[in-house]
Amino acid sequence: MLTVKNVNQYYGGSHILRDVSLQAHLGKVTVLLGRNGVGKTTLLKSLMGLVPIKTGTIELDGKAIQNATPYERARAGIGFVPQGREIFARLTVEENLRMGLAYKSGKTPIPAELYELFPVLQQMLNRRGGDLSGGQQQQLAIARALAAKPRLLILDEPTEGIQPSIIKDIGRVIRMLADRGDMAILLVEQYYDFAQELADDYLVMERGEFIARGPGSEMEAKGIRQLVAI
Repeated sequence: MLTVKNVNQYYGGSHILRDVSLQAHLGKVTVLLGRNGVGKTTLLKSLMGLVPIKTGTIELDGKAIQNATPYERARAGIGFVPQGREIFARLTVEENLRMGLAYKSGKTPIPAELYELFPVLQQMLNRRGGDLSGGQQQQLAIARALAAKPRLLILDEPTEGIQPSIIKDIGRVIRMLADRGDMAILLVEQYYDFAQELADDYLVMERGEFIARGPGSEMEAKGIRQLVAI
């Protein structure tokens, strides 16, 4: 679904991403790990077109998208859940969800499946996003990204600042979405146990390049926990 080849990106004179290549496949969770400041979020923003790449290619379902705008990439089938959630605090839960359908007809209904995945959202449709707990806001951010039924879902540290019970709920939803087989998931995560539990494939980034990769089943044997420990 997603193929990234030899991507390089710079901030000023700093070489942030160094010949980064990866693939994310339908029906699988690809987990990207690494310490703070190694380039993980920059990579995700590059995939979404929020920052330009200097060289390399980004393909979605075989089509080059590295020159596409962020909204074109969203229309092409990428859903993005940014670090920090970035919901609209003054809009209601329902209005936030409709923002995920912004490029569709105004009559497009909010998919009922979102309420099945996150029942709390249906209970709080008329509550402002800013009044939700951190965990509820994260569920809202994920549901907003899922509203347009993306083929690739990108999540940037969805467990950050979230209570354990909701972390479990989010993990259950991610696994369920992958197991359906019609979506690829790229997950950036600091919480190692959460990442290991979900990973079909893993990547470890350091100083803007990948230093380890492989199937998730091998993470413990390869000492990945120690590799990414802060």
